[in-house]
Amino acid sequence: MFQSFETTASPAQGAPRVQALRERLLALKVDGFLAPRADEYQGEYVPASAERLAWLTGFTGSAGAALIAQQIAVVFVDGRYVTQLAQQTDPAVFTPGDLVGEPPAAWIAQHAGQGFRLGIDPWLHTIAEVRKLKTALEAKGGALVFLEENPLDALWADRPAEPLGRVTIQKHQHSGTLARDKIAEIAEGLKARNADAVLIADPSSVAWAFNIRGSDVPHTPHPLARAIIHADALAELFLDARKTGIEEKAYLTQICELRDPGDLALALDALSKRGATIEVDASAVSFELVRRIEAAGGKIREATDPCALPRATKNEAELAGTRAAHIQDGVAMVEFLAWLDEAEPGTLTEIETVEKLEACRRRVGERMQNPLADISFDTISGAGPNGAIIHYRVTRETDRQLKPGELYLVDSGGQYRNGTTDITRTVAIGSVGETEKRFFTLVLKGMIAISTARFPAGSRGVDLDPLARIALWKAGADYGHGTGHGVGSYLSVHEGPQRISRAAMQELLPGMILSNEPGYYRPGAFGIRIENLIVVEPASEIAGGDKPMLGFETITWCPIDRRLILPALLTREELDWLNAYHATTRDNLLPLIEDKKVRTWLEQATQPVG
Repeated sequence: MFQSFETTASPAQGAPRVQALRERLLALKVDGFLAPRADEYQGEYVPASAERLAWLTGFTGSAGAALIAQQIAVVFVDGRYVTQLAQQTDPAVFTPGDLVGEPPAAWIAQHAGQGFRLGIDPWLHTIAEVRKLKTALEAKGGALVFLEENPLDALWADRPAEPLGRVTIQKHQHSGTLARDKIAEIAEGLKARNADAVLIADPSSVAWAFNIRGSDVPHTPHPLARAIIHADALAELFLDARKTGIEEKAYLTQICELRDPGDLALALDALSKRGATIEVDASAVSFELVRRIEAAGGKIREATDPCALPRATKNEAELAGTRAAHIQDGVAMVEFLAWLDEAEPGTLTEIETVEKLEACRRRVGERMQNPLADISFDTISGAGPNGAIIHYRVTRETDRQLKPGELYLVDSGGQYRNGTTDITRTVAIGSVGETEKRFFTLVLKGMIAISTARFPAGSRGVDLDPLARIALWKAGADYGHGTGHGVGSYLSVHEGPQRISRAAMQELLPGMILSNEPGYYRPGAFGIRIENLIVVEPASEIAGGDKPMLGFETITWCPIDRRLILPALLTREELDWLNAYHATTRDNLLPLIEDKKVRTWLEQATQPVG
């Protein structure tokens, strides 16, 4: 199994560890310490050696931060994790904080005392974060203190070793562009901007630029590495050589100078002492590296990661690969859903369904000669009230049966060499109530609204987000997460800068892959989410219109549970889209399904609605 069901943290660990940290802070002469979820590479998904936030608090979500002071300990999370935070942390120790509405810097401005001295590990925070913290603290007459050693690391006696995952080459048939050409294009951009070099700090950008993949981090196939690309097209890759074999080393040494990660500081020093202008992405690079450059005399120029937009706007090879991966994944999902429907309600558990779904992906991958390389994140398998926990992770302690009359929410994905998938389906276990059906249909209306949207060039995710919510808003409801995130090409399932949300300011460009996943969650009762992946399509003419419009191509193919749909709540256009979607799903998947029972299930599940 790619997924573990063991409990990795406990609320009981919070009190003694916070107390030990507070004693440490007194010795360091700081009033508080900020422990982010991020690691030294600013990643969303981190190796076991960097799970500092979970070790300290018990909270295992993928976004958050803890501010520990002598009299208060605040754990900041976004709307996805409010319920999870309450379950995983000790309320006698930790106070919930709002990572979006009042993040740490805003909390300090509002609540910290005069002269507050906040300690941070400068490796774990970006320039942008440091600026905000400094501004808030200086307004209080306080100070931001850069600690030489992370105090949590000193307390974490059994901290795991840093990973040494094997690196592989992403072949041209999947990447579509040679690494040498990508590096040359980045170098040309540096020359045009009169910059000497760029520090690539995001491991996914490193993986994309050099056409390599890694296995340092669970479910995200990038290596923990950084790179410097110079204006003369010289590239330096700072990667532990123990992660490469003979073939990988031979490949890399043809396109770059392969250096030990410990040499990064020396390389930055050498550049800086010459007065070089070095570009960095303020949202991706650790402040410690910026501090090092400036101390050695280098000039920092803040700029967007030059890999970010090219990586987000997929080329034809990447799009063809991900389309194929989604059809394969759709076959696996249909086999799983047919098996689930055949089971007697109340006989399966959340863990059993996760195990079956991964087995389906493995079996279909072997049959189609495109093996499942990993899952793209821990499968969210939530029955009844567990479905209302937006990023629920089932463990042996929380595992429950899929009971009759409940909704079951399964959000999952696969990592294949040709693409990354992410799909959510909510299904009925037996006969469910009208309330559940009503909200399921309202969520479906939002998903269809995004699927069918047409929008002018220059539109951003923030402009489209209300389309997914309007049906719920009219019913006095909403959901506490974004409508869509970017998705990589055999890379991170959460990729920026593209997304659809209230804060999504990136222009949507042709070739970008996004999720389309509105939802509704009633704590203690049920959760609903329906998710397909979509690709921004080039602008095309609309009959009678006077301006070309962009749109979305749907690339996820799997039936939506017809038993949960109230047709009377759908417009004719929405019904037409749903029936056309199901017809195409049937046409795409039926020829690839061998089992007669599964074929019959698919034919029934894709019959017209309304």
